[in-house]
Amino acid sequence: IAGTEEGVTEPEATFSSCFGQPFLVWHPVKYAQMLARKMQENNVNVWLVNTGWNGGAYGAGKRISLKYSRAIIDAIHSGELQDAEYSTYGVFNLQIPTAVSNVPAKVLDPSRAWEGTTEEFNGTISKLAHLFLANFKKYADKATPEIIAAGPRL
Repeated sequence: IAGTEEGVTEPEATFSSCFGQPFLVWHPVKYAQMLARKMQENNVNVWLVNTGWNGGAYGAGKRISLKYSRAIIDAIHSGELQDAEYSTYGVFNLQIPTAVSNVPAKVLDPSRAWEGTTEEFNGTISKLAHLFLANFKKYADKATPEIIAAGPRL
């Protein structure tokens, strides 16, 4: 949270491979390949759930409410999301459900939740995509074409 450290007035993007970079023994691509193999062997679905920030830049947006995060997790567990309709989320090529029980549609789509201008939103998305791509350069040497294709598209 910005302001908890002296001189920090706005949140800064940080990246950590596999959420544990200091503890990784192997290259992150090896972990990605191991995870993909286990997912295929066990025929599992994986869900990326935004339980973090939504609705705008720091100072305008806010954390997604725990009530909505729980409703999304409930929809995963009940199988509701397995049969849901999805829209593709541009730059990041993510599939976003168009509806989830007990969650406003606005919360599901970052562009609809954004409280600033369209230009501010597009600028923020572009900035985030560039940050992802710059960070990924550290790992691209061992990445497969499939991994590279899954990254942001500008």
